Amino acid sequence: MLRLIGAVALTLAAGTAVAQSAKIPSPPVPTKESARSINARVNAPLPADQAAMKAHVMFLASDAMRGREAGSPEFDIAAQYVAAQFYAAGLRPGGDDGGYLQKVPLIGVKLADKGNFVWTPVRGQPQTLVFGQDFAPSSNAAKPETSLQAPIVFVGYGIVAPDYKRDDYRGADVKGKIVAFVGGAPSKYDGEERAFFSSPATKARIAAEHGAIGAVQIESPRGGRGNVPVATLARSWDRDRVTWSNGKATGGTDGVPVLGTLSMGIAAKMFAGARIGWDQVRKAADSDDAAFKPVALKGTLSVAIKTETRPMPSSNVIGLLPGSDPKLKDEIVILSAHLDHIGVGAPDKAGDTINNGAEDNAIGIASLIEEARRFVSSGKPPRRTIMFLAVTAEEKGLIGSDYFANNPTVPLKSIVADVNLDMPLITYPFEDMVVFGAQRSTLGPIVERAAGSVGVSMSPDPMPEQGIFVRSDHFRFVQKGIPAVFLWPGEKGAGKAAWADFMANHYHQPSDEISQPLDWAQGVRFVTVNYTIAREIADNDERPRWNKGDYFGTYFGGYGAK
Repeated sequence: MLRLIGAVALTLAAGTAVAQSAKIPSPPVPTKESARSINARVNAPLPADQAAMKAHVMFLASDAMRGREAGSPEFDIAAQYVAAQFYAAGLRPGGDDGGYLQKVPLIGVKLADKGNFVWTPVRGQPQTLVFGQDFAPSSNAAKPETSLQAPIVFVGYGIVAPDYKRDDYRGADVKGKIVAFVGGAPSKYDGEERAFFSSPATKARIAAEHGAIGAVQIESPRGGRGNVPVATLARSWDRDRVTWSNGKATGGTDGVPVLGTLSMGIAAKMFAGARIGWDQVRKAADSDDAAFKPVALKGTLSVAIKTETRPMPSSNVIGLLPGSDPKLKDEIVILSAHLDHIGVGAPDKAGDTINNGAEDNAIGIASLIEEARRFVSSGKPPRRTIMFLAVTAEEKGLIGSDYFANNPTVPLKSIVADVNLDMPLITYPFEDMVVFGAQRSTLGPIVERAAGSVGVSMSPDPMPEQGIFVRSDHFRFVQKGIPAVFLWPGEKGAGKAAWADFMANHYHQPSDEISQPLDWAQGVRFVTVNYTIAREIADNDERPRWNKGDYFGTYFGGYGAK
């Protein structure tokens, strides 16, 4: 499961937020189980459908896979395994050159030096900004060297959202200039929409649409999730991030380059002599619906940064089950799941360094494979074509799904829906399901019926402030106007405690492995729900459509939204 869109980490603090939102005590420290007991439990015989699902996880989450990090040899082995399972299930290849793999040209990106930022007031001498105190630079994957000198215009949050009657650029001329915005978004926004507009990538796209040539973020006076102080950012200035580049385009470069983050201290100096002062901005930020008028700052900002890249090729895995209806077979329903995890890291208390990623997301991949088998073994071909898509580099920022969405192996216009399988928790008998995105399109009633088929209800998002809908692979399809949902077993019954325990003690840790008390019967129930959803989408007379006026459907020009 991805930390946060825009490559901001969803750390264990998110686990704390889950526990707090649930208003339950911290989970107890698990008692130590002997190795003999663990082996006996893990290797106990199961019914065939449960055993098949478990077998995939035994392989994918084994120590031999070393956490399946995107770009690693172990990930490549995992991809070949999934391709073999797709073949065995009876799927046709949907990747490059008649095979199951779509090559994804991932690149590692990092700063080559600490950069150079200089603020020159209209009346005054150039002031060289201090790294780690005044600024923290950002890399620019599109260019090895970035050099800009331009006037700077403050544009508040940097958001244009007509549905919220907001235009932070109103009356501002930013063409050929650098824009500065504060981090985050108004807290009164819907959680999913707030997460989307808080992303620097979203703000960079808006800036590009208005003719800016670069952007800088200013530490938010309100702080909060995603607003990391300059000093903290500077400590990891040379850390790798990952994107894709195919020689013709680079992922995430449809906006202006976000050059770095400025401290509030230097912002106060840069606002000197402007129509409004930094103190006024700080005061305005106290409002949940903070509004800032754009203002040209009295001076120019010069920025010079150097970026290094390295190739780290990887693959998506694609299998197709052709549709049978002459009129509908060219429409495609996608079932997606991410194959990668976070690889090898620091040792835990037991000295284990391998982040096996059993729940996140070997179980999602196992579900994908078993759903393919269920479709084929049903003996009833779907009316629409179904694509089974296992993507790389979700943990790096939804990169594999972003590459596919921008370089699809089928016509993009033929894709009518995505159902995403990411980190289903199967350590308890789930009594409900949380479906992110269900209320946004005609997929909602379909999902509700599918959940009912296994005797569970749908529950609202228990943590809307986290904006989960925008933080997994399905959102790359949403950004292309395609209705999408993704499901989690919910918090009813034993669910609250199970989720709090997982997020606090196993999420993105070596202990997320098959030795957990996984209930494979729940895994089969999860497969059943998602199979039922995909089956109804594939066989319906009408294609899914966005609910009229839905925010994301309208924003991205989706079918039915207007």
